[in-house]
Amino acid sequence: MADNGKSAITAIKTLIFTLVVPGSITVLVPYLLLSSGRELYAWQIGPLRFLGIFPIILGVFFYLRCAWDFTFTGGGTPAPIDPPKRFIAKGLYRIVRNPMYVGITLILTGESIVFESATFLAYAAVLWLGSHLFVIFYEEPILKKKFGAIYEEYRQTVPRWIPRIKDYKTIFQ
Repeated sequence: MADNGKSAITAIKTLIFTLVVPGSITVLVPYLLLSSGRELYAWQIGPLRFLGIFPIILGVFFYLRCAWDFTFTGGGTPAPIDPPKRFIAKGLYRIVRNPMYVGITLILTGESIVFESATFLAYAAVLWLGSHLFVIFYEEPILKKKFGAIYEEYRQTVPRWIPRIKDYKTIFQ
């Protein structure tokens, strides 16, 4: 019974983190960029811009699936101050080591297409670079220290950024 209460609290913390951090990154900042009128270069791709909806939907799926796994499999949140307590190597984590960051990048890339915005694309690139540096200099050393050999084996097997899909069914396990 106590575990259910703990899971509920963890889920609430995950929801709050999701609304504040990814919500700000993918909704608030893009809104501010659009409303500022400081577009560096506007594309003219017309109706094809709606193809950007697909990476947005895929990115939202990536993020939500990872947040679920962090909460209910790992017993933690996406927030670095309350990370998962257990190692997660299921679902999207079977095909790429950083699917949450991939998801956020997909959302921002999709938004850049929908809004025909080079500014959004540059924003996505800067955030991805920041994520890359954060992963290399903070997350990977912490995970190696915390999980040891199991993380090292995982690191050698699963790519950091480009998903490797051998069997799409593993995403849903």
